[in-house]
Amino acid sequence: MMSLLVVAAIVVAVALGYKTKINIGLFAIAFAYLIGAFGMGLSPSEIIGMWPLKIFFVIFSVCLFYSFATVNGTLEKLAEHLIYHCRSVPQLLPFAVFFTATVISAMGAGYYTVLAFMAPITLLLCERTGMSLIAGGMAVNYGALSGANFVSSQSGIIFRGLMVNAGIPENEAFINALGIFVSTFVIPVLVISVLVFMTGHGRAMKASAYIATAPTPLNREQKITLWLTLAMMVIVLAAPIAHLLLPANSTVSFINSKMDIGLIASLFSVIALLLKLGDERKAMASVPWATLIMICGVGMLISVAIKAGTIDVLASWMGSSIPPILVPLVFGVVAAFMSLFSSTLGVVTPALFPMVPPIASALGLDPLVLFVAIVVGSQATSISPFSSGGSLILGSCTTEQSRTSLFPQLLFRAAPLGFVAALIFNVLLTVLY
Repeated sequence: MMSLLVVAAIVVAVALGYKTKINIGLFAIAFAYLIGAFGMGLSPSEIIGMWPLKIFFVIFSVCLFYSFATVNGTLEKLAEHLIYHCRSVPQLLPFAVFFTATVISAMGAGYYTVLAFMAPITLLLCERTGMSLIAGGMAVNYGALSGANFVSSQSGIIFRGLMVNAGIPENEAFINALGIFVSTFVIPVLVISVLVFMTGHGRAMKASAYIATAPTPLNREQKITLWLTLAMMVIVLAAPIAHLLLPANSTVSFINSKMDIGLIASLFSVIALLLKLGDERKAMASVPWATLIMICGVGMLISVAIKAGTIDVLASWMGSSIPPILVPLVFGVVAAFMSLFSSTLGVVTPALFPMVPPIASALGLDPLVLFVAIVVGSQATSISPFSSGGSLILGSCTTEQSRTSLFPQLLFRAAPLGFVAALIFNVLLTVLY
């Protein structure tokens, strides 16, 4: 009975957030308190202790450091340079847009930030070069998603934290997060290739190069910010990779044990402030507080669900009712449906990731396959005009006419194409892995 009540609370929290536009995390905190304290007899201290402190600290620290690159214009300037260097090959512009968005997002800008300044640039390129709105929209959306999934970027860090909370060891979580990034990088390359080379999208582009003005060089603050960002990415990635390659080396193991991306990012934030790379108040304001509250609030409600045995009940039902070969596919479809109404980071992955270890153990599946299936499925429908990604792209249209033209293309062509590509990928992953 209590398990059903918690599931209902999660659904109601998402529905209320969707309807009222109030942060879902706040509803989740309220339900966690009411159900935990009055339905399960938990003390207020126990419920407060369910706030995922480590995930909160890591996301806050990393986003604070990366916000300097947003505040001082480093990421926007880098995007301009990368796009400018591809001006002579308009047929390959969708790939240029995708790779540029991926690089910028992987450097810490995050999904929404990249879309905010890359979507208008992309739509302008569509007008100038004949690149279709579908190809441009999917390229920038896929790139922003893929880069954010990188192991040291915003979504990748959240995925790793959720996996560790679900009982996956740190090293395995790193490998799983890397698998998610690779998967969400490969799918867009294949989809964009089909659009450009196997349909009329590529042929519709003008053969001549478009006119583009050379962007101004990076200033002192932007150059230092770029080097600091690259240095932090190298430090964060080098230790776990070295440990995977040399697990028996005591020095490597010691260094890896002292590495924490949240603490490293805090150190780099201090360096950025001392070097005056950006305004502290603006950097602090750029931290995605709403996303943090949503992720941690839903995390509290999920912790109540775990305490009530809800996750075990759902995992047991899926493990006994669905053939093992179909489990990744089902996870992908459920995640895709959930993401139409809620956030991948704030709701879908916090709700589904805890179910992976028990199901994988019971059915003899590799948890990596299930984690990948969830994220791939969830992000497949993010281009829909009803989702945050699709609405940001629509909002970047300069005229009402182009907005009216793009809406049905995103809804009836781009979103179904992304969903079908995700399904095919999940099937192949299950069969081949």
